[in-house]
Amino acid sequence: MKINEMFLSIQGEGIQSGIPTTFIRTPGCNLQCGWCDTVYARDPESGHEMSYKDILAKVKKNGVRHVCITGGEPLIHKEVHDLVERLVDKGYLVSIETNGSISIGEYIELDPAKVVISMDMKCPSSGMAEHNFLENLKILRPTDQLKFVISDDKDLDFAKRLLKANPVGCNIVFQPVFGTDPAWLTQKVLKSGLAALGVRVMVQLHKVIWGEKRGV
Repeated sequence: MKINEMFLSIQGEGIQSGIPTTFIRTPGCNLQCGWCDTVYARDPESGHEMSYKDILAKVKKNGVRHVCITGGEPLIHKEVHDLVERLVDKGYLVSIETNGSISIGEYIELDPAKVVISMDMKCPSSGMAEHNFLENLKILRPTDQLKFVISDDKDLDFAKRLLKANPVGCNIVFQPVFGTDPAWLTQKVLKSGLAALGVRVMVQLHKVIWGEKRGV
């Protein structure tokens, strides 16, 4: 399958923040978010072909148990499901980052103790909010996470309305667009009643450490 890049870092987003992780980035995306920080991965032809054997060997060499499959948008590649199963068979704990526009149905069937879905819901500032596949919200499991990338009050209001109309039983993360004051978002969450829904405010830890840099 085609891989844009692989690297060892810490997980910088969501409930697994800080955990040493091997990242496997697939190329190509079906969306074009306005604040996208991996534009270089949008090209479906970016990267190079790797066999499952070579991918697994590189993961093993990194020596960590957690693996994150990200993009681009991983779920546009039919090979990803097979790769996830192979990683799980080797004893790895896998997270899959997806943009929320494609059904996660076949991945929900995988063991939640070994495979976590990290799914976005796109807010207005992304320019892609009309592409959210809301049926996914009904099947997210308690171990999964739902992430909203927040830029302004319009995004915040959108997220609040969506959550109230579509109660979920998973972890909920509000993440400020990099460069947006996290204190502003934190105060908004505390004063808006969102805390009662279980919302967590979390920054992109890898950018706090290294800034906007590729391969970290």
